[in-house]
Amino acid sequence: MSSTTGDAAALLAQEQARVANWPGYIGWTVGLLLVIGLVYWLMRQGWNWRRTLQSGIPPLPAVPERAGRTILESSGRYHGTTTAGNWLDRVVAHGLGTRSRADLTLGENGLLVQRPGDVDFWIPAEHLTGARTDSGIAGKVVPSGLLVVTWTHEGTELDSGFRFDHPDEHAAWVEAVAQLATRTTTKKTEEAAS
Repeated sequence: MSSTTGDAAALLAQEQARVANWPGYIGWTVGLLLVIGLVYWLMRQGWNWRRTLQSGIPPLPAVPERAGRTILESSGRYHGTTTAGNWLDRVVAHGLGTRSRADLTLGENGLLVQRPGDVDFWIPAEHLTGARTDSGIAGKVVPSGLLVVTWTHEGTELDSGFRFDHPDEHAAWVEAVAQLATRTTTKKTEEAAS
């Protein structure tokens, strides 16, 4: 009986030693926090490096108070801007890389993107080249789809992705942006011919 009690006491002591191995637990916790901190720091460095590479992108056009006569208005989320055709090449210059809520107004003069708590931006009608629905942009995949507006800025073609609160509105926006882009291009061609 004493050997059984001795074995039980030895097993209990071993179990308590494993449970009470605080230096080991603290070491693993600190190590894990250091790895998480390193990953965060590397991501931040990558973001800053991308911003430095894109520092040559000129400032965006000034944001007007109104977009002209309103064609469409919607609310949703802004998912980011990439170089056209490359859905992973995020543009971070001038606040275009930050995801946020967005209120969009398509007017006769262009597209006004108002982002509460972030930088608003303006795409003049003459810079709009088209729109489409797509499943992803800037590394973000949205199975129910996004509205992707294609536009030019100082010779660089860009795609900006939006997800409306009511995704069934995307089709109307694709058509309206295409019509505005076509109308603006036709008007510029006629003015050049005169």
